[in-house]
Amino acid sequence: MSPGVDDRAGCWTQWNPVRVTAGWGALTRLPELVPAQVPVLLVTTGGFSRRGVTASVCRLLGEDRVVVYDHATPNAQLDDVEKAIETLRGADIGAIVGLGGGSVLDTAKALALGLCTDEPRPFTEVFLRGRPQAWTDAVPLIAVPTTAGTGSEVTPFATVWDRSTHRKHSLSGERLYPVAALLDPELTLSLPADETLFSALDAISHALESLWNRNRTPVSSALAIRALALAYSALPRVLSQPDARGARTEMQHASLLSGLTISQTRTAMAHSVSYPLTSRCGVPHGLACSFTLPVLLRENMDRIVHHPHERVVLVAVLELLESLDLSGKLRRYASAEEVLSLQTEMHAEGRIENFKGDLPGGLRGLLEQAVR
Repeated sequence: MSPGVDDRAGCWTQWNPVRVTAGWGALTRLPELVPAQVPVLLVTTGGFSRRGVTASVCRLLGEDRVVVYDHATPNAQLDDVEKAIETLRGADIGAIVGLGGGSVLDTAKALALGLCTDEPRPFTEVFLRGRPQAWTDAVPLIAVPTTAGTGSEVTPFATVWDRSTHRKHSLSGERLYPVAALLDPELTLSLPADETLFSALDAISHALESLWNRNRTPVSSALAIRALALAYSALPRVLSQPDARGARTEMQHASLLSGLTISQTRTAMAHSVSYPLTSRCGVPHGLACSFTLPVLLRENMDRIVHHPHERVVLVAVLELLESLDLSGKLRRYASAEEVLSLQTEMHAEGRIENFKGDLPGGLRGLLEQAVR
């Protein structure tokens, strides 16, 4: 089933197959979600290994059956993924646990596909040599997000970056849905302030991008508005009091709901703009896809509001975004001139055409307003 809106028939579809378990201490439920006795690949980062989280997960699952890959890096890299597939293919992996932020989950999703192929470099064949994506199987994946932002635990998408060409490549398809997602807000408590903020901005961007989207449905809209209501309430509290348990829980729920929205709609203009800023200038993804949001929201408020209560939420979100000085934060990574110079690379196929809104002044006008 392909989710989306059929404008000719005036009907819509909505579907998501991921089983979600959420709550404080939920990590201890992990053994219930992983098939018994099969070899398990744990995909995570060196940071979690150094802090002892990797060892704790191995003990939960049974150390003798866990293979650890803790080399996931920010913005999953094509070469790293291909090398990991080559190294791990002989391990007879029966399940994968992805423990980390969005880049870790992207890596885990790519490995789930790649370990079910016989080709030595399957993603090189697809991305660089043009072979159509035709993934027929995937290793079952349990996603354990440690940030509140990407929503990747409930989406059929993954992003792989090629550092040699500064290009972003997208994987998509139902095989990329995790079979289960385990949300434990306790895992987000150690996030530094910038990672907390940028992850939250990604979630806010997902929700807003689903509202000015040609694939919008009544269900995706309801999820997006609820996600935004949670985020504008929780984010200031998380930033001022990082150990606020209630706010951390709400922010993780906002991220989840935003992920459910984009699993239906995909993203649009703000994300299309973001990709070259991340690949060429190193702008963190959540910041790169959010600095245009205040302009887009101001210009499209009347278009995307369907009910009075939605306007209340969106006005509050706009005030929050304007208070965060996103253009100032962007200038830590790229000047206004550098941002404007990348316009020709900001037309991401499968993203920019999803935008169903107003853009006075076109892309250049959007960027000029956003970087002031």
